[in-house]
Amino acid sequence: MRNVESSNVAVPVSEADFNEQVVEASRETPVVVDFWAPWCGPCRQLTPILEAAVAERGGAVRLVTVNTDENPYIASDYGIQGIPAVKGFRDGRVVSEFVGVQPRANVDRFLDALVPTAADVAARGGDEAALRAALEQEPRHLDARLALGRLLLSRGAAPEAVEVLREAAHDPVGAGLLARAELAADPAGDPEAAAALELLESDPEAALEQLVTAVSNADGDRRDRLRAVMVGIFGERGNDDELVTRYRRRLATALY
Repeated sequence: MRNVESSNVAVPVSEADFNEQVVEASRETPVVVDFWAPWCGPCRQLTPILEAAVAERGGAVRLVTVNTDENPYIASDYGIQGIPAVKGFRDGRVVSEFVGVQPRANVDRFLDALVPTAADVAARGGDEAALRAALEQEPRHLDARLALGRLLLSRGAAPEAVEVLREAAHDPVGAGLLARAELAADPAGDPEAAAALELLESDPEAALEQLVTAVSNADGDRRDRLRAVMVGIFGERGNDDELVTRYRRRLATALY
């Protein structure tokens, strides 16, 4: 993949290379797209502000421009109705945007929110040390906390995972991981559920089948804990997963 070059000057892109230079490139480094046109006076005011702000970030974010007169299909695809319009791309999608000339302070805030923090980077693939360091800086960073919890669970450090994941219990995935960590820390407390979770990596369907059967036969706190485990698994696998679709219905039937 060819990346947008870091420069103090915005790089023009067109419909021919927009996907490569913006969508795909943003999976590695955030990309700011400045939609403009030669006749637009406010555009000429904004672009130098963007260039200066991006240049100060030393390659942490890239800036490209799209001439809306020459690239009407891209402008239409991204709903451009007024210019200048600025969109921030990260991980292949638009995550922030604004329209019109903005003062430098507003542009700086826009870029600071777009550029990943150390916790963002660690959550996407950091090792244990990086995740712990990130949480020291940003203790409320949910993705980093979930990533560290998963890592601790995977290496058998369930009691440590419980301590880490307690602060993520407000999130459905976090609550599910916490319940799994508690079961792993004390498998004798619920041997049936612990045995099901042992199958989760090798045979997720069998694991979910055993869990939903356990839910059907459980009540009280155990029922709530098993429900949290299953909801957390659903969240990790994603709504488009066929097993999630099927076992979400099964769980609802078992609960109600």
